[in-house]
Amino acid sequence: MNLIAVCPGCGAKNRIPSDKEHLSSKCGRCGAPLKDAPCSGRVNPLTDNGFQQQVERCPLPVLVDFYSPTCGPCRTIAPLIEAIAHRYAGRLMVFKIDTSSQQRQAGRFNIRGVPTLLFFKGGELIDQMVGAAPQEEIERMIGRVL
Repeated sequence: MNLIAVCPGCGAKNRIPSDKEHLSSKCGRCGAPLKDAPCSGRVNPLTDNGFQQQVERCPLPVLVDFYSPTCGPCRTIAPLIEAIAHRYAGRLMVFKIDTSSQQRQAGRFNIRGVPTLLFFKGGELIDQMVGAAPQEEIERMIGRVL
């Protein structure tokens, strides 16, 4: 399986074989190191400061999971979000943002309960889902942004 790393410098999509993910990779377009670049195929941590660069400028559709580490339903759907990240590798970027420590984006998007899933395409918010939903419902929403 290939991971897709999005270059933080130029935004180019770079294919990285999963068995070589541990090696030092560089962007094929600009040569910037991809060490801390978000990758499609896994759940990536997200901060308030990285939101614009990593979500709004991402060339792939994006799923953002707003969660809290003390939230039971958030812990329940965490394995499902991981599985979705693997299943849609190369087609969807998945991020998690902790609302207890990263509150600016939660306020910006009026997040009142967790888990809340936001779906973006081309930097625009397309849809959202509040609460722990079944896999089929989440995948239906993903189908709208792909």
